[in-house]
Amino acid sequence: MRDLLSDLEDGTPQEKDPVRRAQSAFQRDMPKRFYKDVTVGEAPDGFLILLDGRELKTPSRGLFHLPSRDLADAVAEEWDAQTTRIDPGAMPLTRILNTALDGVVHVKDEVRQEILAYGGTDLLCYRADSPEGLVAAQNKKWNPFLAWMEQTHGARFQLAEGVMHVEQSEETRSILAGLVAARDSAIVLAALHVATSLTGSLVMPLAILEGAAEPDEVWSATHVDEDWNISQWGEDAEATRRRNARRHEFDMACLAMRSIAR
Repeated sequence: MRDLLSDLEDGTPQEKDPVRRAQSAFQRDMPKRFYKDVTVGEAPDGFLILLDGRELKTPSRGLFHLPSRDLADAVAEEWDAQTTRIDPGAMPLTRILNTALDGVVHVKDEVRQEILAYGGTDLLCYRADSPEGLVAAQNKKWNPFLAWMEQTHGARFQLAEGVMHVEQSEETRSILAGLVAARDSAIVLAALHVATSLTGSLVMPLAILEGAAEPDEVWSATHVDEDWNISQWGEDAEATRRRNARRHEFDMACLAMRSIAR
């Protein structure tokens, strides 16, 4: 499955993925910067963004009200950082929130099913059989997340070497379904979808959401294989640039995920 936000530019109303479909309203070309000042204001249900004193709306002209000041401040920073033109690619948090407020709120069950798909193909379950150093690195970074899931929620995962699909037990699938079903906030669901897309894992973003892990350790665990290759063959500048862009997107998803308890 392709990264959620990278599909923004070529999404269509027929897109099967409900989150990507919900983002289609934000794919049109954005105008030149038309405002000078960006501020945060208060709303009866949270916080809002003001562009020269005028309230920011979603692409569908809905309310862009946010549940926390930290979230609103981060959005305001994105808008204030725009130069002569407004670039959606440089505004991952705004895009996640537009997706949530315009689309995900109407298709929560579909989005939950998309998220759950990662539980059946979780990165943590597919291990290398060699070289020894990579095997050790995967065990060190990945095993603690699986141990947390088993100890906290009773879910045990089957592991496989290579890319051959391994079927998880009905009990484990049911536990994961319950954990995802418990998330009712459209913002949390949209952000969780992004985080699972960027990491290839459902377990690790759930650990962040429940306060059992920090974004830094999850991001490091996500790139065990890549970092091993870098240690052997050196770093590619373009790959590093893309990774840094994904990291910023991931950090914004984590901020949105943690902005609401549910």
